[in-house]
Amino acid sequence: MSAPATAKAGLGGGFGRLWSAAIASNLADGIGRTAVPLIATTLTRDPALIAGLTAVTFLPWLLFGIPAGMLLDRVDRRVAMAVANGLRFAVAALVALLIATDALTIWSLYGCVLLFGLGETVFDNATTTVTPSLVARAQLDRANGRMQSAEIVVQNFIATPIAGFLFAAAIALPLWLTGAGFLISVLFVLTIPVAAARAHQLGAEGGEAAARPRLGAVVRFLWDDRFLRKMIVLTSITASALAFAQGSVVLLLLQTYALPPSLVGVVTAVIGAGALVGALIASGLVARFGRGRVMYVAILVSGAGILGVGLTGNAVAGILAYAFGAFGVAVWNVPWGALRQAIVPGAMLGRAMGIVRTIGWGLTPIATVLGGFVARIDLRLPFVIGGGIVVALALIATRLLLSAGSYGRAAASDDADPSPEVQTIPEGTAS
Repeated sequence: MSAPATAKAGLGGGFGRLWSAAIASNLADGIGRTAVPLIATTLTRDPALIAGLTAVTFLPWLLFGIPAGMLLDRVDRRVAMAVANGLRFAVAALVALLIATDALTIWSLYGCVLLFGLGETVFDNATTTVTPSLVARAQLDRANGRMQSAEIVVQNFIATPIAGFLFAAAIALPLWLTGAGFLISVLFVLTIPVAAARAHQLGAEGGEAAARPRLGAVVRFLWDDRFLRKMIVLTSITASALAFAQGSVVLLLLQTYALPPSLVGVVTAVIGAGALVGALIASGLVARFGRGRVMYVAILVSGAGILGVGLTGNAVAGILAYAFGAFGVAVWNVPWGALRQAIVPGAMLGRAMGIVRTIGWGLTPIATVLGGFVARIDLRLPFVIGGGIVVALALIATRLLLSAGSYGRAAASDDADPSPEVQTIPEGTAS
């Protein structure tokens, strides 16, 4: 089957089960990510402490990103995903119990968020590494677009609005639903085909694979590929700039825009509309205009949108600018995610993604905390600085970004068959 015909074919039942597991997990994530900052505002109103809570969300990628990747290259990825979301269910239940007994403090909330993040490093990494073994290479853009579209719809249009209203009704209620979502995800995960979950452990004939590349070989692979090396640096700085801007976004909505807590989820849904449109049309844009041009414009748009939030004090204008930036981030994530999956061999994809995300999100906690301290001056100032940095980076890296088109064509033409083995807005980092 030719590459164009393969690209248009169905993605298959195996991918559908992975997609369902991701939807359930995203439902839990969306409720939890909205509820936790709102819960934190009942414990403190210090922008630095609120931003610190967001920073702790990304800290596990610095501490556990590479170990999680090493784990996923060694074990059945279904089991790893099930254990990870089982852990997140237990943490959600713990937070709910602490609230019910009036024993929750900002510091215990920090610890629980850290444990949430530990489970996320395994589950999200596994989702990325299993996808190439379920679909053909020519379908990766479409598969990543569908995964990201589901994430945006579930988190922004379903989970986040629900979380705001649930929080207004009872502080602990969103946590119980978060735990339920993680349990449902575990059930779907266990139905993913064994061959896909263990493809990295099997050879072409279904037997044991050749010796697994060592971690040093994975590092050398990423370093020796000049394009990948530069892109990892670019996305790392971009992610940090976006995190710097958005660490205290909940206070921006509550104080600068004077929104009641019950409407935070609704506003997030409006912002998510921009991200949804971006995720839905990203693969089509790549097919029509080329990967490099799409990635270049997307990163410019994301920076311009975040910058716009900081340049206005009007709630409507700020929310629309935020949606514009969310559109850019979503468009970026689809081709960049597919490109990494196509370039990196399946046997090292788990560790490679662990390294990429450790580098990409490793600076995020520091950037988020710094943004929180800057927000003490003005809650809009981090958006001006962060958005301005992203726009400047895009202009500096114009040639690099446009060259992604040639890499995209090479990766897509390598093999039309399945490989032998993508912080939403408002958190919204370029992953």
